[in-house]
Amino acid sequence: MKPLLGRWEAEAVGPDGASTMQCTREFKPVLNGRYIQLSAVWVIGPNRQYEELALFGKGESGLIFHSYTSDGKRSNGVAASALDIDPHAIAFEADMPAGRARMVYWPAGDGALFFAVESETKKGWNRFMQHRYTLLPG
Repeated sequence: MKPLLGRWEAEAVGPDGASTMQCTREFKPVLNGRYIQLSAVWVIGPNRQYEELALFGKGESGLIFHSYTSDGKRSNGVAASALDIDPHAIAFEADMPAGRARMVYWPAGDGALFFAVESETKKGWNRFMQHRYTLLPG
C-alpha cells in the first residue's frame, strides 16, 4: 500500500459522456499506522459529489478493505492478484450484488498512477472505468 500514500487527482469523462469530473483520492496511515485510510471525493458537477471512505489493513487471510460510500452502499474485499495488468499492481476483489468486482492500482511509469474498476465475466475481467491520477504536492 506504500506506493499509494499521498493525495492523488484525476480528471475523467463524466457520467453523461460530455462533461468532465474530478476525483481526489487521499491515502494516509491511521490508527497508529495499523490501517491505511482512503478518502475519495468525486466532483461530478455543480453542487454534486460522491464520497468514499475506506480502510485497508491486515485480516486473518491477508490484506482486506472495508468501504463506505455517500450513496449508502458498502463493500468488503480482499487483496488479489492482478498480474494480468502489471507486476506491481495492487488489487482487491469484492463480492457485490451484481457479482465479483476488482479494483486495481498500478504505476503509469511517469510517477502517475492508474486506477481501474472491473467486473468478472465468464471470459475474464471487463473494465468499465479507468483513470490516470497524478500525485499532488505536499
